[in-house]
Amino acid sequence: MNAIVTALNPQTLRRFRFPILLVAMVAVLSATRGINVLAEVHPIAALVAGLATSAAAIAGYTWLARRVEGREDVAEFDRKAMWSGLRRGTLIGFLCFTATILIIGMFGGWGRITAGSIGAFLTIAGSMTSVAVNEEILFRGVIYRILEERTGSVIAIVTSSVLFGLTHLVNENSTISGSLAIALAGGTLTALSYVLTRSLWLPIGVHFAWNTTELGIFGTATSGTEGVPGLFHLTMDPTASTTLTGGTFGPEASVVAMLVCLVPAVWMFRKARRDGLLRKRPF
Repeated sequence: MNAIVTALNPQTLRRFRFPILLVAMVAVLSATRGINVLAEVHPIAALVAGLATSAAAIAGYTWLARRVEGREDVAEFDRKAMWSGLRRGTLIGFLCFTATILIIGMFGGWGRITAGSIGAFLTIAGSMTSVAVNEEILFRGVIYRILEERTGSVIAIVTSSVLFGLTHLVNENSTISGSLAIALAGGTLTALSYVLTRSLWLPIGVHFAWNTTELGIFGTATSGTEGVPGLFHLTMDPTASTTLTGGTFGPEASVVAMLVCLVPAVWMFRKARRDGLLRKRPF
């Protein structure tokens, strides 16, 4: 990749920045997932691998943004905004999923719950750190950001969110309705998190906390992948409505998740519009 980038002149690089960044970050995402799978043999190894591959992905994206796009300031990863963005995002993601799963339980959606382990939680936390960083770089840092420049904020939010949801169709037990639910809930919420801050730290925090709470704490089915023990292992009642529980796709495909995520998403959208943060389509 370095040889290819170096061989091209700056004007050509900027002209083809979208396919270059897209291909590069898809390759990084695939490679980091392979590394994280290999590291799952031990909780500490999984945690270290997740943090290391996340740092490598951020460094790679920053390098590409400077070399390919000619940007000195990569504001998406401004270090001054890092801890505040991650803290707020983690709180939002944790509260949204916790509210979702508790409401499902209140209406009789829970089946059996058993204990898991700290080790299982650390393993999942490590892999979800890498997943959150890499997917947010790809979908919000590359696809949304560049698409917004050409189409405006609203079209970019819709398009990037739908693409984000459709990629989950490759998972086992995936459904069209489940993928669209992820697009409406997770994709829109993280895209608006980026719009409000022009930083990837807040959406990374939201993405990480949602996934880690869902799988690492409650151990439920996630995005069509069968649930595994985290701190707990919660299964849904098979006799309950899939509209309530999300069925085999997991709670994030439930109407509850969509309604819960709609609350902060609507607030973010209204704030972005009020503060003039939504960009219009260029003419």
